[in-house]
Amino acid sequence: MALSASHRLVLGTLVAGGLLLSPFASNTPTSEPAVSTVDASETAAGEGLQSSATLDEQVDLALTIYNSNIALVRDVRELILPEGPFDLSFVDIAATINPATVHFRSLTQPDLLSVLEQNYEYDLLDPQKLLQKFVGREVTLVRYRQDAGTTVTEEVRARLLALNNGPVWQIGNDIVTGLHADHIRFPELPENLYSRPTMVWALDNAGAAAHRVEVAYLATNLSWNADYVLTVGRDNTVADLDGWVTLTNNSGTTFNNARLQLVAGDLHRIQQRYRRNELDVARAVATMAEDAQFVEE
Repeated sequence: MALSASHRLVLGTLVAGGLLLSPFASNTPTSEPAVSTVDASETAAGEGLQSSATLDEQVDLALTIYNSNIALVRDVRELILPEGPFDLSFVDIAATINPATVHFRSLTQPDLLSVLEQNYEYDLLDPQKLLQKFVGREVTLVRYRQDAGTTVTEEVRARLLALNNGPVWQIGNDIVTGLHADHIRFPELPENLYSRPTMVWALDNAGAAAHRVEVAYLATNLSWNADYVLTVGRDNTVADLDGWVTLTNNSGTTFNNARLQLVAGDLHRIQQRYRRNELDVARAVATMAEDAQFVEE
């Protein structure tokens, strides 16, 4: 049996596990638009300056996925930053990020925007952690009861003394345990709790306000595999071979409009104390794979 000379191997587009990617996206980086200028009076007044970077500022996203459950993510965003030292929160990153591999740089003025400190905030918001953050503080306990067919709402101010195997409350001069509340009202959201994984940098900006920044990191729970279907003609002389790539994304975030590279083989890892070199190795492999095509004529 011979394959037709005109057979086409197509690694098709697939949405899997919230990962929205196209293997046919160009590997050629998009041209960088000119960085917008910022009026000096506006910058001086602090208007438009950013302390957080969200997907609204994202201008480029590239993924290099290995079939060994790991991926290199390169996320580029355009920001308007204050002058001097400040903190920047970078949200909408993979929950499975390896913080030791994170690299932050300005593509606009790399020598004038420096990193002073880096923190990965993985303490995500949930009811139990919210209670833990309010140990020693007052909250409002809300209870409902029926009185002559009418629902009556009772609100009680209480101080949470401890949260070991159940809450211990101080209400007035009494110490109370086993108290049921239909819900609890908190006066504010603690600053050190985050609704989603976040990188926080302490930066020092000695340059312009407008910066295009790149964040690169390795993340796990991203993988791919290829499946092939061979369809033989009735006369057994020609056949069509179709291939499909299945992408699995359990990284905890969605990657929209990403440029994609798929690399077969394992990412070489050396001893634990050299883990910071993983990002450089992944970048080198991604660069070598830039000319690889996902459609074979």
